[in-house]
Amino acid sequence: MLYILAGPDDFSRTEALTGIKKGLGDASMLSSNTSVFDGKKTTPGELAAVAQAMPFLSEKRLIVVEGLLERFSSDASRSRGKKTTRASAKQNDIESYINIFTNLPESTVAVLIDGEMGKNNPLFDGISAKAKVSSFPLLKGERLMQWIKNRVTKEGGKISPEAVKLLEKQVGGDLWVMSGEIAKLATFALGRQIEVEDVSRLVGYTRQANIFSMVDAVLGFKAGVGQQMLQQLMFEGMAPPQILFMISRQVRLMIQVKAMLKERKPQSEIQMKLGLNSDFVWHKTLEQSNMYSLERLEELYHKLLDTDVAIKTGKYNDELALNILIAEMCSTGTS
Repeated sequence: MLYILAGPDDFSRTEALTGIKKGLGDASMLSSNTSVFDGKKTTPGELAAVAQAMPFLSEKRLIVVEGLLERFSSDASRSRGKKTTRASAKQNDIESYINIFTNLPESTVAVLIDGEMGKNNPLFDGISAKAKVSSFPLLKGERLMQWIKNRVTKEGGKISPEAVKLLEKQVGGDLWVMSGEIAKLATFALGRQIEVEDVSRLVGYTRQANIFSMVDAVLGFKAGVGQQMLQQLMFEGMAPPQILFMISRQVRLMIQVKAMLKERKPQSEIQMKLGLNSDFVWHKTLEQSNMYSLERLEELYHKLLDTDVAIKTGKYNDELALNILIAEMCSTGTS
């Protein structure tokens, strides 16, 4: 079975992947039969070897490939040039990947995860007919408010229309932050309807501010502060996977902001494209993106990807992986 989870809403993509995993049986057995690949670096040979292998003591083998479709988008192709030898090699890779993903054994489930794929993607065109495709655009306006209502219901709560509007205005489209705030509100309301007064009283930016502080600490080689912020976030109830995703998202946003500013795009356009509806988050992201070099940000982002793979493959547990990440990033590299 092949799944394609595409779009910039990484929170919903992550929930979709979790749902797929839950449908594949015992979590401990699946963990030892899960392989995660960086789609920007992996080769057809590496993927084929794992895809065709029989699972060990489990009915299913899970392969998660991140960023492979984006690698073959028309935009990516233009940025890498059009030399004949490269184009030929790229076409051979595309054909190989199409063959792998359209001929998966019954025991293998593959999930391709991508943000923005771009248009005219030959790999997507070659495999989408065999895949279950789900799109996850950034939510705003009415769609975001409907998501808020649905999330509150999922948490077993109720919310007034006015409270929905205020929550949408104060938090914006960051669903990682929004989901945490909704869980907090539902717990506080204890079965009654969540009102505007509850949102005004409880919803703040403490957690988001701590994420900014942690990113600053790690980028600035301040291991002690980074470890302190990690413990503070977990004390506030954030799970380690959520912390990792929020840090990764923040660093990715900073890289995108730097790139768009270099292209002289208007700040209003950048804010809209990145879904940064909250002025607080937008100004802090802009401030941070101006403080660090692109090389330093990319260094951290690659380390975050490595940490994500280590967690997903069971190499380290969540908390240990984050502590190792902070220690490594605060002791190596260049500022």
